[in-house]
Amino acid sequence: MNVYISATLRSFFEKNARLDTAAVTIKGLLEWLRDEYPDSGKILFDENGSLRSFVRIYAGEEDMTSQDKWDVELPGNAEVLLLPAIAGGAPENDSIIPDERRKAVSFDDKEIERFGRHLMLKDIGVKGQKRIKAARVAIAGAGALGSAVIQYLAAAGVGTIKVIDFDDVSLENLQSQVIHTTRDLNRPKVASAKDIVRNINRNIVFEAENTKLEAENIVDIIDGYDLVVDCTDNYKARYLINDAAVLCGIPVVFGAIYQYEGQVSIFNYNNGPCFRCVFPAPPPQGLVPTCAEGGAISPLPGIIGSIQANEALKLIIGIGEHLAGKLLTVDSLYLRFKLLDVKKDKACPLCGANPQIRGVQDFDYDDFCGLKQQEEEIPVEGFTPEELAERIEKGDPMTIVDVREPHERAIQRFPNAIVIPIGQLARRQNELDPEQDTIFICKQGMRSILAINTLREAGYKGPMYNLKGGIDAMKDIMFSHEGAWL
Repeated sequence: MNVYISATLRSFFEKNARLDTAAVTIKGLLEWLRDEYPDSGKILFDENGSLRSFVRIYAGEEDMTSQDKWDVELPGNAEVLLLPAIAGGAPENDSIIPDERRKAVSFDDKEIERFGRHLMLKDIGVKGQKRIKAARVAIAGAGALGSAVIQYLAAAGVGTIKVIDFDDVSLENLQSQVIHTTRDLNRPKVASAKDIVRNINRNIVFEAENTKLEAENIVDIIDGYDLVVDCTDNYKARYLINDAAVLCGIPVVFGAIYQYEGQVSIFNYNNGPCFRCVFPAPPPQGLVPTCAEGGAISPLPGIIGSIQANEALKLIIGIGEHLAGKLLTVDSLYLRFKLLDVKKDKACPLCGANPQIRGVQDFDYDDFCGLKQQEEEIPVEGFTPEELAERIEKGDPMTIVDVREPHERAIQRFPNAIVIPIGQLARRQNELDPEQDTIFICKQGMRSILAINTLREAGYKGPMYNLKGGIDAMKDIMFSHEGAWL
């Protein structure tokens, strides 16, 4: 049996992308993985020994996640995929644009020339291009994925485009967020997105929402739109968008990226599955690095975002086969494209037979995504970058533990830190001095909190502290004996 490990999981499997095993069942495979790679147990299974809700298992194109399939004997050449959340259809689909709205649209001579190559396509023609112009699309996120989606939908002639993003442009964004340029630094992302759309086609109605999506505002922001394109980069936003779209009856074109891999699907279309049907719960906060922490090769969001834009246009026009009920996975490093079936979950608390979620304001997304401290949890204490720098200057005795990935440490080294990946902390706790303060560091200060809680669960009693904001927050700290902190 050949096993393919998604990039988000590889750090728990000694960086292996592919593994071979003599196991012939999923149960045997999982037992073999835990024996060969002890650190994998934490990422695959929860504290009760159950497979985590954000992990899917496929043999070929068949979903084998359900435990009642784990004893099925697989052929010797079977290829198994372990797929975490990062995050078909049929021909001749109906358009999501009402005929009345399409018939109310007209073109001037310049538009006929501009969209001539669409008008020549039999499956689009005048009727399809009118649907595009009549469409109202909300795009959540003006970052890497949003860059491709915004430009291609604007170039295609989508009549109304709303872009939602609360962030400002930073220098590190420019590697892959190609709608922003050096002159846009420190500007709201929605402002540079507006400039790009105006330069492409001034006839487009562009609506900028420089705000953060929350349970209190999301319904008002997306209600009345034909389609939502999810180009966000965090689990809270993904579940919030999914839930609000289901409650408003709006389909979602989902996209996600991490390092060299991407995923695309369509949720909540024609009574199909929603995001929760596929991934009922996110991973614990900090367990899986985000795209911001783990990085992504710069063309990847262009690939995934272009597919998202293509899926959006097919839904608008009403043509071709689409990704409703399918999940497309793309590995740009090994040139692997897989199209996997995903099914509606009858037990889904949002869109299943007996839904329990009836409003986004009634659901605690911070708690669900591990962003809220539980009352019974001991608070994680931490130092600001300035406080840690002061202690380092004084020569205070302490142990600094770096839980980042090797490629992150290669970019920014933290002097005199010992390296212990999160998955190894429990069995390597004897390397720490419980009589001395231990400070945990990561890129943004989230994985280090998980590291502290992991050691607490393992019984470690020494004093532990988090570097608030991570190394990103410390990069401008100056030390007296050197030009910078590095």
